Amino acid sequence: MSQAIRSYVFDAYGTLFDVHCAVARQAARVGDAAQALSELWRARQLEYSWTTSLMGRHQDFWSLTTQALDYAMARLRIADDALRADLLQAYLELEAFPEVPRVLRTLKDEGKSVAILSNGTKEMVSSAVRSAGIAELVDHVLSIEAVGIFKPHPSVYRHALDTLGLEARAVSFQSSNAWDAAGAAAFGLRVVWVNRSRLPPEYSFAGAVREVHSLEALITK
Repeated sequence: MSQAIRSYVFDAYGTLFDVHCAVARQAARVGDAAQALSELWRARQLEYSWTTSLMGRHQDFWSLTTQALDYAMARLRIADDALRADLLQAYLELEAFPEVPRVLRTLKDEGKSVAILSNGTKEMVSSAVRSAGIAELVDHVLSIEAVGIFKPHPSVYRHALDTLGLEARAVSFQSSNAWDAAGAAAFGLRVVWVNRSRLPPEYSFAGAVREVHSLEALITK
């Protein structure tokens, strides 16, 4: 018999929180480059996390987020210090996807623990949790800063198990990022890939994942 799931662990950015809402709030000020800015900012943010990890030169996620925005604005020739400050503040106040509060509350009502495992600093993620109004639904905010290397390094997923005091098969890990889902699957967690954009599957070599299109699938039988 399969071991029962005791804890649901969620990636933060793109899974619980909409990373593109920061630029969307300032779209009128950014103009026609808004979508390009948001996508480039996110792409460089992730790229910098991987490259610093491979170089062995760790910097925290807020620093990389700031550097990624600076690059994206320079690349798109947007020079506006006030806009830059507002975009960074908005990243600390991201909106949760609409289904998130109901899903987390249902899991809590079922007696499951709820945790977040993020590349973000604990301060970054805690700020988003508060602004999204889901603080009472989250038992643990876990940051990679405890191990000093970014996902998908195995030590990050091990940190979650050590903190929760659970075996891998007792944990369901949810991420909208295919590379993160792959990392968790390779480590041995039960994995749900929240493929909101309905992208083609990848990283099949890493291990099996369950694909869904919304977190609602966690509570829909």
